[in-house]
Amino acid sequence: MDAERISSRKNKYIAHLRALASDADYRYACAEYLCDGIKLLSEALANGAPSMEKMRDQYRRRRDFIVRRFNEMGMECSLPRGTFYAFPKVPDVGMDSMEFAKYILETARVAVVPGSAFGPSGEGFLRASFSTSYENLVEASDRMEKAVAKLK
Repeated sequence: MDAERISSRKNKYIAHLRALASDADYRYACAEYLCDGIKLLSEALANGAPSMEKMRDQYRRRRDFIVRRFNEMGMECSLPRGTFYAFPKVPDVGMDSMEFAKYILETARVAVVPGSAFGPSGEGFLRASFSTSYENLVEASDRMEKAVAKLK
């Protein structure tokens, strides 16, 4: 679908939401919560693109950073798509994902989820969120790197 058609559909949707909110203001008892939500959604659709783009860029920066750092530590990690979780491979240090997650928690004071929590196919991996600040990611990855280096 081309950008012009998407924009046209978005504008029609915004107009319908605004009409619905205006109509609901007068027709329904206690509709103010619904109306407020519709008005906020309408505003976000109409004017929220710059904020959304800024947030997307911040998450991309965090994602690229943490994936690079995992790979530098020898924890093979691919770029995730559409999520704020990385799924790095546990390094070959003789530990399963649960043991390694506990080691990282105790040694580096960084919480990660063992891949085994997601079923047998997750064994050998960790899930790590990058939904925190960039500065926290730098600190956590530095601590993890030191902990992993102790095992080699």
